[in-house]
Amino acid sequence: MATAAANAPMTSEEKKVIFASSLGTVFEWYDFYLYGTLAVIIGNQFFSALDPASRTIFSLLAFAAGFIVRPFGALVFGRLGDMIGRKYTFLVTILIMGLSTFIVGVLPNYASIGIAAPVILIGLRMLQGLALGGEYGGAATYVAEHAPAGRRGSYTSWIQTTATVGLFLSLVVILGVRTSIGEKEFADWGWRIPFLVSIFLLAISVWIRLSMNESPAFKKMKEEGKTSKAPLTESFGQWKNLKIVILALIGLTAGQAVVWYTGQFYALFFLTGALKVDGTTANLLIAASLVIGTPFFIVFGALSDKIGRKPIIMAGCLIAALTYFPLFKALTEAANPDLAKAQASNKVVVVSNPNECSFQFNPTGTVKFTSSCDIAKQALSARSVSYDNEVAPAGTAASIKVGETVVTSYDGTKVSEEDIAAAKAAAAKKVEDIKAKPDAKEEDVKKAVDALAGFDKDAKAATLKAKDAGMKAALGAALKAAGYPEKADPAKIDKVKIVAILTLLVIYVTMVYGPIAAMLVEMFPTRIRYTSMSLPYHIGNGWFGGLLPATALAIVAQTGNMYNGLWYPIIIATMTFVVGMLFVKETKDVDIYAKD
Repeated sequence: MATAAANAPMTSEEKKVIFASSLGTVFEWYDFYLYGTLAVIIGNQFFSALDPASRTIFSLLAFAAGFIVRPFGALVFGRLGDMIGRKYTFLVTILIMGLSTFIVGVLPNYASIGIAAPVILIGLRMLQGLALGGEYGGAATYVAEHAPAGRRGSYTSWIQTTATVGLFLSLVVILGVRTSIGEKEFADWGWRIPFLVSIFLLAISVWIRLSMNESPAFKKMKEEGKTSKAPLTESFGQWKNLKIVILALIGLTAGQAVVWYTGQFYALFFLTGALKVDGTTANLLIAASLVIGTPFFIVFGALSDKIGRKPIIMAGCLIAALTYFPLFKALTEAANPDLAKAQASNKVVVVSNPNECSFQFNPTGTVKFTSSCDIAKQALSARSVSYDNEVAPAGTAASIKVGETVVTSYDGTKVSEEDIAAAKAAAAKKVEDIKAKPDAKEEDVKKAVDALAGFDKDAKAATLKAKDAGMKAALGAALKAAGYPEKADPAKIDKVKIVAILTLLVIYVTMVYGPIAAMLVEMFPTRIRYTSMSLPYHIGNGWFGGLLPATALAIVAQTGNMYNGLWYPIIIATMTFVVGMLFVKETKDVDIYAKD
């Protein structure tokens, strides 16, 4: 009977279930990804009190807040889903998600209402995260419980495409608005349009979900009076279920999550941040790779019905861990060959006393870096320049070697009388030189005069400012002479090669993500399935995956090497491969109706 069901064509009811669940989830992911894609612009709108570098990091942390609360959403809505049903629970989740997104589109920025703006924004992000925490488990469980034995991997793989399709849809809408109104208007007010459009997507999703029926597995269990009265206690208070939850997290979803976020999010941040490719080009390249790679979710989902879920997921984790470094280095050569050439021929080295070097991650923008080591590393970080570290004797001011050129940093706490006199004399000379130019601009004269006047107000601060400007100017000249580009040259970008690399990264995503829904559903009994599978999925994807961009950027900021952020997904994916291979059992032949 199972074989016959597996070979039977999909019924119209089954098609409707898959379409309705997938379409609603696409819209939810669209809402969720808008924020991540527009993180830099949102940082400028809602965190404008911080410096530019800290704005981006802080906006990413606000993005991560939505991921952090996802497991709590899994607990709340998973419990409801196991007690009152799958259909109505994820109808509630999409309402919360859609309304939160729409409100972001009309929320006043920091310039209008001050600190209330980022506080409300983070609150809305957390509501989105809570809703998404309940959405995925409901959709995956609902589809799997409608699928015939032997087809669960194929059926649920359509749910797996929704995250990628949602990201693709958000990129298309953003690019469309950006192109039609222009970059300046988009950064000013046009970024709100994609958020406002979501209200129409919400209306369509709610209408579709209202027409759906409850899953047969839950309906049967409810008719027999076997629904759980305490899903949380049964899922996490009994060791026989809790150990499966732990294995599902460490041996499956943690590795799946980091492979997914590396392939679809970190690759985008790497292109725009480290490789300095303009945002529109980077988004188009990512979108092209998503179009090519997305069908492989269905391919690997269907393949998992034949050879098993575990071999495909484990292979994806292992291959990703082994190839990330060469793939991202190839991405550098294709996207910014001038940068790759400069890094190979003129390495940048920070020579400093390690004892005066601080941890470089400054998400709040409140840390004041004053040692010569920190100042040097901050200057390189602001230019997205990778560097090596070399130890200098204690008491030596840090310096930056760019090939054969040496740029000396300065101590941000010490200023001598000689320093003040020299800096003031230089400022006075700059005023005279600018005034002597026949084509001198009034604004340049004013800046120079203001800088000179600063010595009368606060000689130490003015001197440090002059030292900083001098060091950065010297560094900029040294980097330019060594061939380090300020941005990627559009004429030299190998778009075909980049799309090929990005597509391969997306295929890794499809390997680990395509079969995961069916496997999680099959690991737990019907009565507590929604709750039990949702928590490890959302801890894995919300915490291990969602925190990947901020964690990777912190590693890069600390070590100076733009590739070192990859160690985070590599270590987690390797951990999942080892634990999964040793302890996680194959599930494709499990009878989910018997597990109640």
